[in-house]
Amino acid sequence: MKKIATLCLLLLALYGHAQTNAELPPGILTSKAVMDRFMNLRFGMFIHWGPVTLRGTEIGWSRHREVPGADYDTLYRQFNPVKFNADEWVKTASEAGMKYLVITAKHHDGFCLWPSAYTDYNIMATPFKKDVVGLLAKACKKYGIQFCIYYSVLDWHHPEYPTDNIYDTTGAGIRKNAHIEKYVAYMKNQLKELVSNYDPYMLWFDGPWESVWTKEMALDMYAYLKTLKKDLIINNRLGKAFSGVDASGTATFLGDYDTPEQRIGDLNMNMPWETCMTICEQWAWKPNDKMKSLRTCIETLAKVAGGNGNLLFNIGPRPDGAIEPEQVVRLKEMGSWLKQYGAAVYNTHGGPYEPNPAYAATRSGNKIYLHVFEAAKGNLTIPALPGVKIKKAYLLKGGAVKLTVTADQLIIPLPAVLPDPNDTVVVLETDKPAISIAPIKNDKKK
Repeated sequence: MKKIATLCLLLLALYGHAQTNAELPPGILTSKAVMDRFMNLRFGMFIHWGPVTLRGTEIGWSRHREVPGADYDTLYRQFNPVKFNADEWVKTASEAGMKYLVITAKHHDGFCLWPSAYTDYNIMATPFKKDVVGLLAKACKKYGIQFCIYYSVLDWHHPEYPTDNIYDTTGAGIRKNAHIEKYVAYMKNQLKELVSNYDPYMLWFDGPWESVWTKEMALDMYAYLKTLKKDLIINNRLGKAFSGVDASGTATFLGDYDTPEQRIGDLNMNMPWETCMTICEQWAWKPNDKMKSLRTCIETLAKVAGGNGNLLFNIGPRPDGAIEPEQVVRLKEMGSWLKQYGAAVYNTHGGPYEPNPAYAATRSGNKIYLHVFEAAKGNLTIPALPGVKIKKAYLLKGGAVKLTVTADQLIIPLPAVLPDPNDTVVVLETDKPAISIAPIKNDKKK
């Protein structure tokens, strides 16, 4: 996906100037109160899934590459995921400690996981014939998970979308008789259908980089969606500016929050952001895909929270509809850790320390939570907190810790073997609200 995301960034540079929220009609942006509640959730499940799992290749991107277009576009005729169980998927998310869920209702390949009235290229044309989006929405309500929908701006299958194959340099991948204005009307119809029928908490857009999608279309679409649901959260991928794999972040964009991909965002106390990242290597299911270790998973979550962001962690269910058992186990292990240490993640702010390889920090009230990943010779040495008195220090779910305080350092003694090898949390209680402490940068990479 890194090469793909790099290509996307190049396309963004070539095809259009970024628009910003300042160009929207006043008063329609999602309120700070709604966004604060979203950012308090901290942890969500991303699901990339569809007929392409029958080939084990990447969703959307493998069309006309690993999978010939004619084959890719007819996979739906064989798609019969008899082991799909929305309740089990959402229960797994709940047991992982996830608070929201995003399903790829329509990816770049154009296939729809709900019975859309505006195309026959949808789940009802498969042998399965069940409304995946609707079943997940219902299960999310049962488990108290916020239900969200992914929808691609581009659609390499739709006859009115002008591009069929971005990898074709001969021009054969351009639909010369397509009418983008008809496709935009199709988008609006489908999005109204999704918002009206499933009441999503958030819409996660993707695919705005191709030249046929313009700044004016993006601005109009955001404004249109707000007429459907005032408090609908909308990510920044309707517009041309967003953080991808190689970008360091964007100062301005169109939408409610930034979306760095396959990397941890930087500490930012002003702009809401969410890292989207895979639990394995591919977004959609791949046989024997390499999965991240439990330590990497927990460190990633802690560093994202420490940067003041959310983590949208992706799984790719199998063609039969089941989630790989190994992934279920890993997610439940994360949930077990969060049952112990969730106070250091949920409803917190990042900082004041910038995340680094040794530790990250979150804060709430008069507490700073230090997420310790390694301690040199049994000590964690961190910069002092200017003008702040530490009233108490202790392990979360553990005993007191005796600090050594110097003019410029805090030295925290820890056992040679950390109590939790994945993330040991040390609590510092301060004499003032922790959020009042200015961010403390460091030169170490995360």
